[in-house]
Amino acid sequence: MIAIKTTLRFLYQYLRKIIYITGWIFIVMIALSFTDYPYLVYHWLGTSKIEKIDDPNYIVLMGAGGMPGPQGLLRCYYAALVAEKYPQSKIIVALPADSASFEDSDHFAMINELLRWGIDSERILSEIKGTNTFTQAANIKQIAENTEAKVLVITSPEHMYRSILTFKKAGFETVTGVATFENSFDEELLIEDTIKGKKSSKPERNLDLRYNMWSYLQYEIIVMREFTAITYYKLMGYI
Repeated sequence: MIAIKTTLRFLYQYLRKIIYITGWIFIVMIALSFTDYPYLVYHWLGTSKIEKIDDPNYIVLMGAGGMPGPQGLLRCYYAALVAEKYPQSKIIVALPADSASFEDSDHFAMINELLRWGIDSERILSEIKGTNTFTQAANIKQIAENTEAKVLVITSPEHMYRSILTFKKAGFETVTGVATFENSFDEELLIEDTIKGKKSSKPERNLDLRYNMWSYLQYEIIVMREFTAITYYKLMGYI
């Protein structure tokens, strides 16, 4: 009986500490959501490893979940723009696909999206076996058959830092990228003309509460998840 009480007391204290720490983390996250720091870190992940290169040999379009989907379509859009800028470059679509039902896959849907943007099908190659950034980079190295080939990666901003380091670890000497940043919406359009230029304490008129705070909270979650992935990749020797 005494042992049970001791165990319950220990569990209660342990749970209390977890709740206490979680509460402070939540408070810090809320406070940071009213600053620019979440976006600045997000932006840093998308731009810190970018270098200017001329005429990349390969444009690597990293897959992103289902198609159609916001990330997948956005990456195809950016890939099409870059492909138009560098007409001699090959485009490698990197997304797992079942070769038995390839035409029903999200990979094939991304290729179709590139074709819809006017990209010549002869320029498009596929990497369908890789299941993460590391294995995709290793497989693309075999496709390129030349580590001196210049590679330009198309992926989301939070994934860019890890992608470039992974491709360099795979053996590619020259790697850069274009991060798929979304264009911001003019928040002033959400304010009625009659109250523009006036301070208001009403929640429904406060854009920080209506939109910015929630967006920055999402950035915080995205950034924390990505730094966890970066740590894992470093421990595994992938970067």
